Amino acid sequence: MKLSFVIPAYNEEAYLGKCLESVLEESKNKGYNLEIIVVNNASTDKTKEIAQSFPGIKVVDEPQKGLVMARKAGYLASSGDIIAHIDADTRLPKGWLDKVFSEFSGNPNLAALSGPYIYYDLPSHVRYFVRLFYYAGYVNHLFNHIVIRKGAMLQGGNFIVKREAFEKIGGFNLKFDFYGEDTDVAKRIQKVGKVKFSFDLPMHTSGRRLKKGGVIVSGIRYAVNHFWTILFNKPFTKKFRDIR
Repeated sequence: MKLSFVIPAYNEEAYLGKCLESVLEESKNKGYNLEIIVVNNASTDKTKEIAQSFPGIKVVDEPQKGLVMARKAGYLASSGDIIAHIDADTRLPKGWLDKVFSEFSGNPNLAALSGPYIYYDLPSHVRYFVRLFYYAGYVNHLFNHIVIRKGAMLQGGNFIVKREAFEKIGGFNLKFDFYGEDTDVAKRIQKVGKVKFSFDLPMHTSGRRLKKGGVIVSGIRYAVNHFWTILFNKPFTKKFRDIR
C-alpha cells in the first residue's frame, strides 16, 4: 500500500520546513511506500524554495489560490492508494504513520480516517476547551454517520482517504474553498465506505487562526459551517481571512 502526502502551502515559509521535517522523521527507517507532495499555491515568499530544499519532495505549482484547489492539484499529482491531506503548519507525532497503515490494512471498508488537532502553541486551558469541542463533535459524528447516515466528521489538515473511494465520489467539490470542505468530503465519502474519527490519531498544529480569530468565535464558525454543509451542501461562510 502506497501513501501520498499532499501539503497545500500558500506563503508558508515560517512553518513548512518544520512540517516536512516531521514527516521525514516519522517515516525514517520504517520502510513504508511514501511520496510527499507540496503544492505551492501562488506563494509570493520562499515557500517553493524551502520545499525544493528537501530531497525527495515533489513540488506542484497551483496558480489559482484556494485551499481546495491546492488539495485537488496535489491529489491529481499523487499516485498513492491512500492520500493523507495535511497542512503546512502541522507536525506529525510519533506513531502517526503506523496508526494510518494499521487502520487501512485492517479494514478494507475504511474510506476515510481522521483525528483531532493538538494546538502546540496555545495554553493548556484552551487546549482543554478544544478537546471538549472535539468530544461534542465526535458524538455528532457517531449519530450522523452510524444512525442516520447523513454525514461524518473529518478534520481538515489531518485526514486520509482511500483513492478508490475518493474517485467514486468524484474527488473534491469546488463549490467549497475553505470552510466546510472537510465536512463535504466526509458527507459524500461515507456513502461508499466507513469514516473513522480516532482520538488515537492526533496531529500537532499551530493555533494561529484561533489566536487571531478568537477561540469561541472560531469554534462557532466551524460548527455552523459543518451543519450548514450537511443540511444544504454548501458553506455558510463564503469568505475567510488569510492568517499567516
